Amino acid sequence: MKYLSTRNSKIRVEASEAILKGLSDDGGLFVPEEMPTLRKSLKELATMNYRETAYEVMSLFLTDYTKEELTACIDAAYDEKFETPDIAGLHKADGAWFLELWHGKTIAFKDMALSILPHLLTAAAKKNHIKDEIVILTATSGDTGKAALAGFADVPGTRIIVFYPKDGVSRVQELQMVTQKGDNTKVIAIKGNFDDAQNGVKEMFNDKELAAKLAARGFRFSSANSINIGRLVPQIVYYVWAYAKLLAKGEIKEGEKINITVPTGNFGNILAAYYAKQIGLPVDRLICASNDNRVLYDFFKTGTYDRNREFILTTSPSMDILISSNLERLIYHSAGNDSEKCAALMKELKETGKYTVTDDMRDRMKDFAGGCAVQSEVAEVIGRIFDKDGYTIDTHTAVGARVAEKYREETGDDKVTVIASTASPYKFSRAVVGAIQKRDAKNEDDFDLIRELQRVSGLPMPNAIKEIMEAEIRHDTVCEKSCMKKEVEKTLGL
Repeated sequence: MKYLSTRNSKIRVEASEAILKGLSDDGGLFVPEEMPTLRKSLKELATMNYRETAYEVMSLFLTDYTKEELTACIDAAYDEKFETPDIAGLHKADGAWFLELWHGKTIAFKDMALSILPHLLTAAAKKNHIKDEIVILTATSGDTGKAALAGFADVPGTRIIVFYPKDGVSRVQELQMVTQKGDNTKVIAIKGNFDDAQNGVKEMFNDKELAAKLAARGFRFSSANSINIGRLVPQIVYYVWAYAKLLAKGEIKEGEKINITVPTGNFGNILAAYYAKQIGLPVDRLICASNDNRVLYDFFKTGTYDRNREFILTTSPSMDILISSNLERLIYHSAGNDSEKCAALMKELKETGKYTVTDDMRDRMKDFAGGCAVQSEVAEVIGRIFDKDGYTIDTHTAVGARVAEKYREETGDDKVTVIASTASPYKFSRAVVGAIQKRDAKNEDDFDLIRELQRVSGLPMPNAIKEIMEAEIRHDTVCEKSCMKKEVEKTLGL
């Protein structure tokens, strides 16, 4: 299996090299040259645990890793750091199955991939005889940052620098990052939004002068964002695992198609579901759920991607994104794997802030349906599901639940639906308590609200929350978005 750049298909590398680089030298994202197919039957997969499923899926994509290397990475990632032995959970509520992806160390779905990425990356460095220190440079809308920091903290041969929007994450998300231990970690807040942070990181990846400075000092950049194929491949696993578990429970028949709804900002999580379908998972519709920043909803509705609009801060901040990086991979595939066409559209996006795809490309995206849910709907659905089923969901999952409900109402499609539940309600206790108790909690103390959520919901308080309640603030740097490069150079002593 080789990986090609979405902007120049002549760039062709092994999986381990794609993981090491994170981003192609031309600014493109790495995609599989061809899609593999599942080797095991769905019935066989239904008998497997999460680690066994992970090997079956990831070995299809990471073909230059030996069985021993990949198994070691999987075993090191999916262990007792997850607070459920199943690694992920499946819970039925409101007529759908919630795929709980937040039982890891930082209580968000990013743990599912970022628990294994450091192991894949260090194995890739050995395989490629890399002696440089790897600097993980990443931007976060709230969850990737902490999950990456937790994964890479004190990993030999690596450093990690995370940028986040100062007023664009929840207080719990911020505390999780700024209290992070590890001599190789650095967290920097920027005066701007997530798109500003992401753009700044991408510019540094494409900065040849900076690359030369890094090389001279024995450093090289890599990424922990979902632009890294090493982040994306492990995310395919949990959709295969969820289908297999539903089959094992007798909730579906072998080969029966399901729908998957994913609350979406950067498009990586739903792209992983699309890749799961491509390798043979029986999936019908992929329902892309947007919040008030409905750039993806508008794209699937009109065929025009337009980021020239107001940026709205919402109660689901991890989705407050106007530039969905991973959509580039879908654009490439829908263009018939035409890297020149993809590169031209990405150039247009950079220069004008928008592009329009052809009718043929839209036809190739017909697996996707778009929907959106605004903040008032999010609050309503959290309260309703709690009152009806006694089940507590966070704000991002609620976007998915409301959009799935709208899709059923509009289409009459009553297939079994899996909703990606992307974060613990404890990460967004202010909005969740407010929704359950139908009141405004905006001026209340964060930790009082966390205790109130525990009392009301009966959900055990995760270790990740207990840890930050008395943790020391270790990172307090705040910079202008124009100074991101300067901060990186300062951190690395360049």
